[in-house]
Amino acid sequence: MAEITASMVKELRELTGAGMMDCKKALAETNGNMEEAVDFLKKSGAAKMEKKASRIAAEGIARVAVKDNEAVVAEVNSETDFVAKNEVFQEFVQLIADNALTSGLNGGKNGEDVEALLEMNGLKEELVQKTATIGEKLSVRRFEKVSGECVASYLHAGGKIGVIVAADGAADVKEALTNVAMQIAAMNPQYISRDDISQEEISKMREITVDSSLNDPASLPKPILNALIEKALADKVWSDEDIAIYEEKKSNMNFLFNFLSDAAKTALAGLAMADKENIVSTKIFDGMIEGRVSKQLKDICLLDQTYVKAEDGKQTVAAYLKSVNGAIVIKKVVRFEVGEGMEKKNENFADEVAAQLGK
Repeated sequence: MAEITASMVKELRELTGAGMMDCKKALAETNGNMEEAVDFLKKSGAAKMEKKASRIAAEGIARVAVKDNEAVVAEVNSETDFVAKNEVFQEFVQLIADNALTSGLNGGKNGEDVEALLEMNGLKEELVQKTATIGEKLSVRRFEKVSGECVASYLHAGGKIGVIVAADGAADVKEALTNVAMQIAAMNPQYISRDDISQEEISKMREITVDSSLNDPASLPKPILNALIEKALADKVWSDEDIAIYEEKKSNMNFLFNFLSDAAKTALAGLAMADKENIVSTKIFDGMIEGRVSKQLKDICLLDQTYVKAEDGKQTVAAYLKSVNGAIVIKKVVRFEVGEGMEKKNENFADEVAAQLGK
């Protein structure tokens, strides 16, 4: 058997990035043949990937790549946040983003085109090698691309949130778009503008708002609330104790619901829902619902949101963009928050170390 020297191990480590003991074992198994040792490590990495397939990888980072009028954001997951801070892992995620940008693929939030991307430029083999080197399950989860006359990007918290924005109408507004990307990272709008929301979605939002309002009698306009209380008293649906509380507090209704029993509140909500058709038809209730729906739309629509850097605390994103260049039209935005929608492993670190030591 050939002698395995420190320089051989060092050379193999530089070629593959694998750990010292893994390199030493690979050289020993292949009688010092460097090429065969590289193949051995690749196969070993594939085996490790297979063993880790069922494990949860919900940590990780997002990285962006921008060139000319295109930008891409990519998310790659690891099992632990510790690995997400590893420079080798971060370089791999950037490699994925760079390749996604030039791949001709558009990707998507649900992992579209990931397999096709991994088949390019040896990325699948690179994933196998990085899994072997790092020792955790790694998963290229998704990437998505935008394009426009001007594009910008923003990474928050070291890549825990990655945002890309594309706009038409102006080609020299990257600073403004970067500010918008920061807004998106912070406020997580679901739509660019109200025009992007279907009438069906708005109708559903309104219906939910109506029902939630009726089930929260304390939030109802005073005339409607007073009418419900009168009915509760007339129909004797409240206990003697709740009636006594009402008589004591009715001069200052602001505090009534701090003292009423849960049963009394539930009874009022039941009366409100039973009279839903009549209540909804009143002008005062309709105005309240319109106001609440409008507030929700302002929260979820980017252009309606209050701009986070607004000096007056009131300027909307739409107003900010108009002040920069009235021709700007936000075309597409993408926001990836690492691990969103995924099950996360919750382990005690001390217990994990003890388990690995066999204690």
